[in-house]
Amino acid sequence: MTTTTAVTVPGAESTRHYRHQKPPRSGIILSVIAWLIGLVFVFPVLWMVLTSLHSEPDAASNPPKFFASLTLDGYREFFSSGPVPPLLNSAMASVFSTALVLLLAFPAAYALSIKPVKRWTDVLFFLLSTKFLPVVAGLLPIYLFAQKVGLLDNIWLLVLFYTVMNLPIAIWMLRSFLAEVPVEMLEAAEVDGAGLLRTLGSIVAPVVMPGLASAALICFIFSWNELLFARVLTATTAETAPVFLTGFVTSQGLFLAQVCAASVVVSIPVLVAGFAAQDKLVQGLSMGAVK
Repeated sequence: MTTTTAVTVPGAESTRHYRHQKPPRSGIILSVIAWLIGLVFVFPVLWMVLTSLHSEPDAASNPPKFFASLTLDGYREFFSSGPVPPLLNSAMASVFSTALVLLLAFPAAYALSIKPVKRWTDVLFFLLSTKFLPVVAGLLPIYLFAQKVGLLDNIWLLVLFYTVMNLPIAIWMLRSFLAEVPVEMLEAAEVDGAGLLRTLGSIVAPVVMPGLASAALICFIFSWNELLFARVLTATTAETAPVFLTGFVTSQGLFLAQVCAASVVVSIPVLVAGFAAQDKLVQGLSMGAVK
């Protein structure tokens, strides 16, 4: 006769009980609070999109009409006003300046982290101190310089200015990533006979790609959204998208539906860039790129 003995695995019942355990009430409350905070930040964007689909009388009504009839008149008026050149100017200034920033910031951050130069802390402080000056304080000297050399209303002046503006930020961000690159990897590359350019391009760059993507996206957004210097240093030839948006505020009043439609269109490139680099951006920020 065979006797069957029931064997109880220690912790099995507790594990089974844990799996079917309901989430704590505090977790549900925190989730609700997180959703509410997210809706608070997203609501202005949703309101802008909804207002862009209303007619001008419905968009300017008080109290607002949530269920007014939808129309694309605001978008038709926006595209009939000739937004293509300003959008192209913004794209050109943002893309070229971001590329130059990465081209200059990557080796600079390498020199300040992996192969530190003498008194590298003073260099980092100097880069950070360039952001202490109020933006308005440098407006008049830059304007006079651009006027003297004949670069007013020139898109390449904005490319140069945006590069200088974003370079300290990119160096600080990339330095945090490069400081985490294993030294053994670089020593192995040096033993194999790899030069500096090959080490940077083939070994270091793939490792810090999240940092490069994060820095590129932030520099692109800062350049795309910049208004003050673009408003002062450009007129018609090099007019950017943010400057073009200010043209909807006229002496006749504010065309709210057209402004919202224009804002939606101008925001699309930044949203596309953010979604395209979201994996690298989240990975980069979680690894401590911004400190």
